[in-house]
Amino acid sequence: MAPLILRDPNVTQKILEAIVDTPGGKRTLSRLARTCRAILEPALNVLWRDLDSFVPVIGLFPPTLLKKARKPGLGLSRAPAKEDWEKIMSYGMRVRSVTFNETANSVSPAIFPMLQNLPREYILPNLQQLTWKVETAGALDHCSMFLSPMVESLQFELGPTRFPTLNRILSDACNRLKLVNFSLVSPVSLPDTFTVMLSSQKTLQKVTLVAPGALSSGVGRWVAFLPELKSLQLDLSARTLTAIEGFFDELPSHTGDSTPSSVATTDSGVFSGEEVDFSSIRGKPTIRTKDRDSKAGFSTLHHVHLTGDVANIAVFLRHFSIPLTQLDLVIEDPPDNAEWLELSYIISERFGSSLQSWRISATATSKFTELIRSTSRAEPTISRLALEHLQPLPALRRLEIDLPESIHFISDDIETLAHACPNLEELKLCPLARFPVQSGPPKLLLEELSPLTEHCRNLNTISVPVNARRASPSVLDSAAVSSKSLRRLHVGHSWINDSLHVTILLSHLAPHLDSLKWFHDKNRPGFVETHARGWEKASETLPHIQNIRISERRTALAAVPIPVVELTPPPQKVDTTDKGIMAVASFVHQAVMAKPHTTDSGIQIRGPKMVHESVQVHPRLVSVSIDSVPRITEVGVSAIVSASDKSVGAVPETVTTFVDATPPNVSKSVQAMSSGRSGSISYYMLHPIFNLVSLTWRFFFAYPMSIPIRMLHVIFGHMPTIRRPSGFGPSSVNSISMNDIQVRG
Repeated sequence: MAPLILRDPNVTQKILEAIVDTPGGKRTLSRLARTCRAILEPALNVLWRDLDSFVPVIGLFPPTLLKKARKPGLGLSRAPAKEDWEKIMSYGMRVRSVTFNETANSVSPAIFPMLQNLPREYILPNLQQLTWKVETAGALDHCSMFLSPMVESLQFELGPTRFPTLNRILSDACNRLKLVNFSLVSPVSLPDTFTVMLSSQKTLQKVTLVAPGALSSGVGRWVAFLPELKSLQLDLSARTLTAIEGFFDELPSHTGDSTPSSVATTDSGVFSGEEVDFSSIRGKPTIRTKDRDSKAGFSTLHHVHLTGDVANIAVFLRHFSIPLTQLDLVIEDPPDNAEWLELSYIISERFGSSLQSWRISATATSKFTELIRSTSRAEPTISRLALEHLQPLPALRRLEIDLPESIHFISDDIETLAHACPNLEELKLCPLARFPVQSGPPKLLLEELSPLTEHCRNLNTISVPVNARRASPSVLDSAAVSSKSLRRLHVGHSWINDSLHVTILLSHLAPHLDSLKWFHDKNRPGFVETHARGWEKASETLPHIQNIRISERRTALAAVPIPVVELTPPPQKVDTTDKGIMAVASFVHQAVMAKPHTTDSGIQIRGPKMVHESVQVHPRLVSVSIDSVPRITEVGVSAIVSASDKSVGAVPETVTTFVDATPPNVSKSVQAMSSGRSGSISYYMLHPIFNLVSLTWRFFFAYPMSIPIRMLHVIFGHMPTIRRPSGFGPSSVNSISMNDIQVRG
């Protein structure tokens, strides 16, 4: 019987996917595919499912066809024949996702025209996700040959040049595909007919627009009323308040009144760079006190990904009142404290009851600035992202903060976070932060994580750098701070001074901890060998201390005395007497006025959008005529029977002849004449004998010979084309009279 991994395809798929995600997973999965024939097909499907280049596909050509067998991306030496496509057609069926990056120079552009000679229509017929990163217009045109009907995710990352064929490619893709995910990242403005081309894509669930013109009112109206939109990603960097407000200009408010634009302008937002910059006159109190009506639309939106300044993000999120479950923010680091507090208040107010995942990371500009600062001799700038003003987020399950400069957290932040997010399961607070010796240790102590282990009973993962020191007696004596759910702890570049006391503290806070990680790579920036050795000792000692801690608690629970309840004896029987007491109830009349508080609220119900679609079906008709007239040939046959009447005398002629039977001594001649003259006496004597001989001769010789001759005469007489043989003429058939026969003696 086959093992479970072969009997359940879903289990096999999950295990193979887990192997691929491990370091060196593709090599391991390739060896496994070559080892077991039963796992060959599932392993090949996982290996070829996601490709980050076209090089593996090109490498399927025969080595004699490649310019260099070890470098398939250089192209082909000649056009492939029909038999050279067998492996590509076989393995191309397995590919589900592929990425083409022109800047990597891994594939020669000259190979794409040769790929168009494929025997079938598409080289990757089951492709579902296509990512196209190009810098030139010629490379963009090659993506059309991979737009099979199965493509659901289309992602473009374009260079700074103009792409004249972008409109044609987008129009062709929208006519042929039903997209679920669409992404366009470009430093060039969106096409003028962008929303018109994508208006037919009603099945879009994720939209990513990072380009000038993405905040226009037309794009906002199109995005807001996508019926299945679940994820939206926009870039608010270097945008003015006017451009951000313009995104919602054509959307009605929930009160039924349309909200006018903040600045009277007819600009659609596509060329928003020409607007007046009001960032210099923007006042923080105005942003905080001026409330915006939430806009209609975005009914199915659950995930928002925004990039830009904190102030711009706060203005954008003020227009939403939908229950977001996931919020990803890419901000400029370090943010302004007042703007950050305002953003925190908006998130708690608008999405506090629904938000489940919140991620905060830094823009590429902030990371690059921090990298330049760390490589120079300048002192690192370390700021703080305050969390003590965070409002309750009861539904939050995951919080991730990864900033290069705002890396310091204090005990007040942890205390506020523990009370505001009681259902937190995963917490990451700048786990990649570095704390060199000249800047000092982290401000957060290890024992100050105790509020999280005490109040967040579902917390299973913590990733935060700390300063690990000896724990205070108040923490070690409290049993409430011990967490049963914490399984993973990542301390990064944390400081440590006494590994034994740190191990004791960890065993108290997380007695069931399974994984303790830290940065121990010597080539990693910020590595301090002393701290790495200290955490290594703590990791080796922790399992033993945990076992002691757990056994002590079990012993303590077993040693708790069970209270003994003494049973009292039953009471003695007492003599009783029946007595009657008249009990009159006193009534008090009291009235309570219950006046319900009513609130009039109006709901604007807009009629459903009706789309009239007609499909014109013309069956293809082909007229074919078949000549079914039989060929008739008239042939005339003459069937005239030639007939001739002839009479045949069948009366035998008798001749009376007397023959002398005496042997003659003298020869004499006897002539039989028809004159009928009388003979001699000897003739009359021999007449009976001669009659007998004549009769015998006629029956046995004359008649058998004359009858066939007469029949031949009749047959040849009716056939004029056959030459009659001589002697068979009409005169030759006449009967010969016996009277004409002369008999000579």
